Amino acid sequence: MIRATQVKPQHRWTEAPADAVVLDFDDRHRRRMAMQGTRGLAFLLDLENAVALRGGDALVLEDGRLVEVVAAPEPLLEIKGADPYHLIRLAWHLGNRHLPTQIMPKGLRIRRDHVIEAMVRGLGARVIEIEAPFDPEGGAYAGATHGHAHEPVAHYDHAHDHGHGRDHEHHHHDGHGHHGHHHGHSHAHDHD
Repeated sequence: MIRATQVKPQHRWTEAPADAVVLDFDDRHRRRMAMQGTRGLAFLLDLENAVALRGGDALVLEDGRLVEVVAAPEPLLEIKGADPYHLIRLAWHLGNRHLPTQIMPKGLRIRRDHVIEAMVRGLGARVIEIEAPFDPEGGAYAGATHGHAHEPVAHYDHAHDHGHGRDHEHHHHDGHGHHGHHHGHSHAHDHD
């Protein structure tokens, strides 16, 4: 089976694609997976590292042909704020929960989640259920080209004694941009 071993980011290719694959958000973050194009081309995605693919990217087959990545429509919530400041506050609350979020010119999109929907409505947002391709932000550790960069991520494993008898652990990164928090009570740190 022919393999796709490289990715050309959106807007960086102009050739006509040999085929296209329609993938939801989860299936667009893979390293190795058998795929079949909409016109029947079967191939193996076989990348060196898992890459967050975006709609409009192209997978490069071993023979040089391209397969276009199309983001599949998914059930989403579109969140609207009263003004730009309100929208920033809503975005902060979503980011604080580490939710994949797509930033639109006048709103935010997340996957449907009734708990989060109730939270943002409680913060005064207008929420609309839609079906649309989901292309969330890549995150601070994904690299400047939306996940196509493969630089190693620094490890931040540290604990602090803040003089009040408690040690706190913060942001544990696993080298792939994934991290977790341990929340106790809130406090601020300055790290240089």
